[in-house]
Amino acid sequence: MAFHSAPFLFFFFPAAWLLSLPVSGRGRKYVLIAVSLAFYACGQWQGLPCLLLSAAVSCAAGFFMPRVRARKVLLAAVLTFHLLLLGAFKYLDFFTGSLNGLLGTEFPAAGLPAPLGVSFFTFKSMSYAIDVYRDENARARRFSDVLLYISFFPQVVSGPISRFGRFAQGLESPRVTAEQAARGLRRFTVGFAKKALISETAATVVNTAFALGDGLDWRLAWLGAIAYTLQIYFDFSGYSDMAIGLGTLFGFETPENFDYPYVSASITEFWRRWHLSLSLWFRDYLYIPLGGGRRGTARKCLNKVVVFLLCGLWHGASWTFVLWGAWHGLLSALESALPMKKLQEKPLGRGLGHVYTLLAVCVGFVVFRAANIAEALTVLRAMFTGFALSPASTLALERVSPAVWCALGAGIVGSLPVGPWLKRRLDGPWLEFSSFAGAAALFVLCLLAAAGSSFQPFIYAQF
Repeated sequence: MAFHSAPFLFFFFPAAWLLSLPVSGRGRKYVLIAVSLAFYACGQWQGLPCLLLSAAVSCAAGFFMPRVRARKVLLAAVLTFHLLLLGAFKYLDFFTGSLNGLLGTEFPAAGLPAPLGVSFFTFKSMSYAIDVYRDENARARRFSDVLLYISFFPQVVSGPISRFGRFAQGLESPRVTAEQAARGLRRFTVGFAKKALISETAATVVNTAFALGDGLDWRLAWLGAIAYTLQIYFDFSGYSDMAIGLGTLFGFETPENFDYPYVSASITEFWRRWHLSLSLWFRDYLYIPLGGGRRGTARKCLNKVVVFLLCGLWHGASWTFVLWGAWHGLLSALESALPMKKLQEKPLGRGLGHVYTLLAVCVGFVVFRAANIAEALTVLRAMFTGFALSPASTLALERVSPAVWCALGAGIVGSLPVGPWLKRRLDGPWLEFSSFAGAAALFVLCLLAAAGSSFQPFIYAQF
């Protein structure tokens, strides 16, 4: 059940909020657990046992961690369990198929359906176990605390990947004030607008470009690539905004997930601004334990390549995701080996860095979006060598409506830090009031747009 769907907007969310509003303390926690499990069951009830088992194993690890001597063995066992859980449901058929293609064997596919949000709730479970291993005081007092942390419905499907220490602050928070509720609804509406008005409109161009095949020329190929760069950003940042707004409405602080990544001047900076909760997870639980940058430049570059390869594989069981991760890993490693900071000290160097980063990200997202490597090569070939104009591409470009061009233009402006810039210069009580009034109008506009278009699920829901 997506956040922008009618059942959620008009039935589930109002009922959940009204149920939790009159209670506080432990009672509110149990209401939210029931609501979160109901939300998950509406999406995929078959995955509930995996979700509950993941929470139970992590909670048990947190309970026994201070009580056993072989703490490293216990942690290793818990992490192995979660990785096997993730691997069995998400990657078993991928590795089986790859092995069959490589060796000519005929191992049958298991065909296990991946539990909804398995990549996100297993990473949250693993982070909880590692945090307790590092600090015994980080463990939860009750299983219900861990269960709510793992299953909390605004985050369970597509993140952000919060840490238990930060999430636990909301467990004892008082009832949500009217001001908090208003801010939460405003943030939710901003995310809804990103999804309904920009992402889904850009998707029409993307789908046309990637489906055209040999009829694709450089014009539509580049337009499709740029449109997808906007689509995935506004889709996922829109989801994150909605999750943050919902968290605020229920008294929980959700970590920010994006910080205007398209203003970056390097791939390294891009990953400090894109999908922050995942970037920080890989940094804290993989990159730093591997040695980070403490063992010389060569080891630092190798660590980055390993981390990005695994980050790409985390996104999905496909060679396109592996190649996307390798692309970012190699570029990030090259930036570590080259004097990037010195190059960016001058305005010209930073300007060239912006161009290089946007080009690299755009090319990478073509591979990320493609259904397979062959489709990715078709689009990339058209982008860089498809100079013979195609009648099919011409016809497709003529059919791009003014509304789509407006949405793409709004996406370009919205991907820049225009909002913070305006707030610094126009800050005042009237601006706050105007933002709430604008959010109300925006919500109505989103409903009209959603009613007049086909439903598109969030891109990151597949992960």
